Amino acid sequence: MSSPVICFGQQPCGFYPKRFLVAKITKARRLQREIGGKIVFFYHDSDHDPRETRTTLRHRTTNDPAMLNFTFDNKIQRKFSPLYAKRVSEEWHAKTILQLPNYLDHSLINIFKAVQPTNVADFCLDMYTKMGLLDGIEVVRSGDPALRESACDIEDFYVDVRMEGETVRARRAGDVLKLHEGGNAFIDLPMQEFSKKQVSPARDTRLRWMQSVVHCTHYIAGAGEQEYLHKEEAPEIEFVMRDNVELSDEAFVELDKDLDKNNSQNLKGGVH
Repeated sequence: MSSPVICFGQQPCGFYPKRFLVAKITKARRLQREIGGKIVFFYHDSDHDPRETRTTLRHRTTNDPAMLNFTFDNKIQRKFSPLYAKRVSEEWHAKTILQLPNYLDHSLINIFKAVQPTNVADFCLDMYTKMGLLDGIEVVRSGDPALRESACDIEDFYVDVRMEGETVRARRAGDVLKLHEGGNAFIDLPMQEFSKKQVSPARDTRLRWMQSVVHCTHYIAGAGEQEYLHKEEAPEIEFVMRDNVELSDEAFVELDKDLDKNNSQNLKGGVH
């Protein structure tokens, strides 16, 4: 019998990670201690939604929540570029450093200072790594051209193409590529030649596409994922619910690498 492969998936979810991501990591580590094997983080850095990286921190004096996010060079990049192509400016980095003492202690701020402002996906991943959250965990990225080339063919997908000097993530719809502006509004781009290296899955094809590369035996899922995952397409996977956590959309701002301790003290109890 092959060794277990325990997987969880998440797009970049804040420059300090959301608590629900840490809950997935905690669950995966606990399961690994029970059954062995390895843990794989399917990092969906080809998602393009800028709302995913909103980071909610609590004021150290008032405990009021504040929502911080990256700023972007232009509207096209903000709305349509995949997260691996949304650039992080040095100006934003410097300004955010000045804000952080209102919310965090110096150990966490120093990690932020040490991360280079490159792109959103790299920045978030480097933050999670420097916080000690991904020790011993293999990371595979949906934006990796080599991974894309080795993945299975899917019928519903996005294509990364160029538009006005930016990389954008457009959905294939028949003989056109569509950018969603919001509501019922779309921008149509003419179809162009593309290769598998430019293709990433839509929500309904993500599991099959990911599994064709990761070959996991167990998948840690949140409540939202459980609603749309097509589990019948991967009967070989045992699906496991992540732990429920309070304030699941807020940032996890601890450095203790003992995630079980963090889970019991800081992520305890909840309905999210």
